[in-house]
Amino acid sequence: MNASAASVVHASYTYPFSNKKALNDASVAIPRKTVTALLGPNGSGKTTLLDLFLGWRVPDSGTVSLNGRSIQLLNKRERSRTVSLVPQNEPVQFAFTTLDYVMFGRAPYLPQIGIPGEIDTRIAMEALHAVGLKSFCNRSVTSLSSGERQLVLLARSLAQEPDIILLDEPTSNLDPANTGKVLDILSVLASRGLTVLFSTHDPSAAAQVADFTVMLNQGSIFAAGPPEEILTSETLFELYGIRLDVIRHGGSLIVFRRTCREEKRTGQGQVQ
Repeated sequence: MNASAASVVHASYTYPFSNKKALNDASVAIPRKTVTALLGPNGSGKTTLLDLFLGWRVPDSGTVSLNGRSIQLLNKRERSRTVSLVPQNEPVQFAFTTLDYVMFGRAPYLPQIGIPGEIDTRIAMEALHAVGLKSFCNRSVTSLSSGERQLVLLARSLAQEPDIILLDEPTSNLDPANTGKVLDILSVLASRGLTVLFSTHDPSAAAQVADFTVMLNQGSIFAAGPPEEILTSETLFELYGIRLDVIRHGGSLIVFRRTCREEKRTGQGQVQ
């Protein structure tokens, strides 16, 4: 059995009317049943890679596979049952209840003209329970905080019952408490057999929760592997152009940037 949940092989993509490749000969395999962090600065190709895995964009060259099958062999309904997306944000114009909003995730399992049944309602409620918002089922989505809304988007994705969940910058607009909550949930989901891939420009989020890390820079795969191997001060400096320290504490990796005062004290920011 193919060990990867999603993979690209020599994939390149250029947006219309652009003369620069957003992805350039990218090859990487995302391990099954793990949390993978897709790390890189803005414009590095993270969102483009997610779009390829969703089938929203077709590579100019190369291949994209989900669970060992070419994505081109999967119809829209099959793709929707295999992979789902939690967007960075999503404007809500109507006052849906939280339950109704999560129920949209059941679309791949409903007839073209049909309404959700008892099973769909149960699965949607279980998804809300998984993110800690079951008691919010009758609340209007428009009344939720940004952190709560992000959790509802995650619940909708879970209701889709995919093998693979993609998240685009899931913690970028959250406070530390909600950031920790979202990252903890991602770890739990992977422990239950889901494959989780999230994009981020924050190496500390990758260090906190990822089992596998993929670094992208200018559309190319810069590095890929376990965080303890590739999340180093040297690779992060090459990726971001700033000095970041990486230390081990209690079996975990911690990434931080020294203050100007600390850099002066230790000698122009050199890693000690």
